[in-house]
Amino acid sequence: MIDLGIYPGTAELSGDMLSIGGCRIDELAEEYGTPLIVVDEEALRSRAREYVNAFKSRHERSEVLFAAKSFPSASVIKVLSQEGCGVDVASRGELEIALAAGSAPSRMVLHGNAKRDSDISEAIGAGVGYVVIDNLDDVERISRLASKPVPALLRVSPSVAASTHSAMITGQDSSKFGIPSYQVADAIAAIRREPLIDLKGLHAHIGSQVLDLDQFEAEVEALAQYEHFEVYDLGGGLGVRYLSSDVVPSVDDYAECLVKAMHRYFDQNVQIMVEPGRSMIAKQVVTVYQVVTVKRSERVHVAVDGGMSDNLEVSLYGQPFEPAVFNHADQTELVDIVGQHCESGDTLVRDILVRKPSVGDLVVNPVTGAYCYTMRNNYNAALAAPIVFCGGSQSRLAVRRQTYEELLAREVLS
Repeated sequence: MIDLGIYPGTAELSGDMLSIGGCRIDELAEEYGTPLIVVDEEALRSRAREYVNAFKSRHERSEVLFAAKSFPSASVIKVLSQEGCGVDVASRGELEIALAAGSAPSRMVLHGNAKRDSDISEAIGAGVGYVVIDNLDDVERISRLASKPVPALLRVSPSVAASTHSAMITGQDSSKFGIPSYQVADAIAAIRREPLIDLKGLHAHIGSQVLDLDQFEAEVEALAQYEHFEVYDLGGGLGVRYLSSDVVPSVDDYAECLVKAMHRYFDQNVQIMVEPGRSMIAKQVVTVYQVVTVKRSERVHVAVDGGMSDNLEVSLYGQPFEPAVFNHADQTELVDIVGQHCESGDTLVRDILVRKPSVGDLVVNPVTGAYCYTMRNNYNAALAAPIVFCGGSQSRLAVRRQTYEELLAREVLS
């Protein structure tokens, strides 16, 4: 019933209980409480090495940048930096997190479709590798704030409509991101008139949770129609398995597709950059809940002590998940696993067959590393869950649970 293929790399079943990194989930829940975000550190490091090797073995001038927006934690970024990854940040906040993690600013790229003066000035002051120009207002701001030429990339639309959720498509001319394809030449000319901007190359990104490699090849082909540069940032977007039935391309297949396409259309000495987020972190993380109530009526509602506050992917994108109940039950039951929040839409999954649940059982939701922690919130004043790293049969706290004092700390009461 439980497919370990969608769990982190070190996940194992010992009888009726799951372990990650040699740590039993029930013991982690006892020590740290629930909801609990568990990161498989060994699997995360392995994934980073897999990405770096897949690209560098095919094209030495490759750079793998972790998309910080997918899991903006200094602890995660520190591990990935140690394994050879740079960082893609999309705001001053993400920049501050990456700097706190000890990542080299020269291996960072600043994105953002609405960068404020503070975002740009902090990035310039830190010495980020590239500032990505998303619009002509960025050009004005950089020119006004810089004291010496700033290395930059221009984000362009490749006019590729990726086959994914409409909220995850970013490569079409109507997107809020980047310069539409028919305005690219004029934008390049405008940037070249600014002495404090050193335009090094182009950036493109077609969307997220993309499973068709042909669409990445189409992205590269579209970039070839523009003036050629020395640096190309191809964004991210590779999809992952959320369900046992999902079939996804491997990192090797992804790297092979992009590098072959780049070698076909461009000089083989160009620098290639990619920005994996979801495909770097999603599978390496699970979320652990405890069952609070079981209501058996027209439907069987299994309510856990989390939900929309730690996972908005279901309600925002309709993202399917495949959670499992861990107990000693011999029977199974078709249930809905729902959250604790005052919204009918606070549902993790409907009509899933699990071991017959009881109050106090543990529910583990796999593949929650991408964007769940990013979009965490205090719905119904729920406290943000902690993050624990597991490896070598040891666990360590990476981010502690929020407190009620912190929940109230920003209130100005008179």
